[in-house]
Amino acid sequence: MVILDIIAPILLMLGISMTNSANVSLLNNFEIVTTSIIALVIFKEIISKKLWIAIFLVTIASIILSFEGKGAFVFNKGSLLVLAASTCWGFENNCTKMLSNKDPIEIVTIKGCFSGLGSIIIALIIGEKFPDLIWLFTVMLLGFIAYGLSICLYIIAQKHLGAAKTSAYYSVAPFLGVAFSMLLLHERPTLQFYIAFLIMIIATIIMVKDTITLQHTHEHEHIHSHEHRHGDIVHTHVHSHKHTHLHIHKGETENHEHNENDDELKEHTHNHDTIE
Repeated sequence: MVILDIIAPILLMLGISMTNSANVSLLNNFEIVTTSIIALVIFKEIISKKLWIAIFLVTIASIILSFEGKGAFVFNKGSLLVLAASTCWGFENNCTKMLSNKDPIEIVTIKGCFSGLGSIIIALIIGEKFPDLIWLFTVMLLGFIAYGLSICLYIIAQKHLGAAKTSAYYSVAPFLGVAFSMLLLHERPTLQFYIAFLIMIIATIIMVKDTITLQHTHEHEHIHSHEHRHGDIVHTHVHSHKHTHLHIHKGETENHEHNENDDELKEHTHNHDTIE
């Protein structure tokens, strides 16, 4: 997890230096493709037909963004590096999912400290120098919000939603990146960007709607009765507790209905003979 989190940001930074930030924002959606496929192949999470369609659309949009239309289509090396970074993060997301039952703060601390340390070591090896203090504190503030706080919330979401579904919700982030690139950096992407942008919107709507429908939770209440005997006198104590569990529909066209008897309260009786 730490190794992947060292490699991915470096690839992303190199990619940003070779293309515009609006392209990079959209290409980050390819992370959903890699996360979902790895979740399917390795962790046996469910991918429906609609989600496959969305994955296909994201892939097509990513290919479009990988070329620059300046007279003739020229392959964009920066986009390739961003796609490589997204692939690393796809693996990293699934690695993090394996640890999602652990303390999120501990995971964020490990990822932040060791990933950052690894990146600093690589930067020093290639001869980079530390920035001025003003830039150092600015980057630390940005990292706290965009990296530390983001990862903490992401891990908590994975714990309750699963890797694929969390990535689907997270897919709104690239569109915010596009908006910021236009508002703050005044970028004006080329025509193929807007074609890819439209495809990404369609794919994102399909992914979010499908994954929200595919997985949901049910709440159940269990009533327990404990019976105590004191000679000929019998005391019965009743208590209940509620819990939820993730419910997954395995088929896109499966009809799932609940009758009143489906969630019937279950009673567990335990007899304890007390000797006085």
